[in-house]
Amino acid sequence: MSTRKLILTALICGLAIMVAGGTKLFQMATDHSKPVLFSLGHRQTLSDMTVSVRKVEQAVDATLVTVTMVGVDGAVATEGWRLLSGGEVTSPLLSKSTCEATTKNTVETCIVGFAKSTGSVTIAYLRAGQQSQWAP
Repeated sequence: MSTRKLILTALICGLAIMVAGGTKLFQMATDHSKPVLFSLGHRQTLSDMTVSVRKVEQAVDATLVTVTMVGVDGAVATEGWRLLSGGEVTSPLLSKSTCEATTKNTVETCIVGFAKSTGSVTIAYLRAGQQSQWAP
């Protein structure tokens, strides 16, 4: 291939990349979807697990979240829970949690403990690439 053909090919590829980038930028600028925040007590099914957040309490040394879970035998109940507070996402503290394994047919109610937080909090549950969020 000659140098001219290589330069022309590079220019066409660069132009295609710029058009694709501009299109994506336009899509992002016009997307007005907002994340859905559920109220306490709302049940959500993510994949094969049905969960809900019942109560959020601020204890002296932790943020305690009462949750219910059902749908999978033997799943670790604290997996997938996250707390967003003050711009930080935190994982559960096993020492402050009362959750054990979940079952397929029995609703498990337990407490998921997080580090002490201040201000407003959002509780999220992630499973199988899906996420739901609750705000008190």
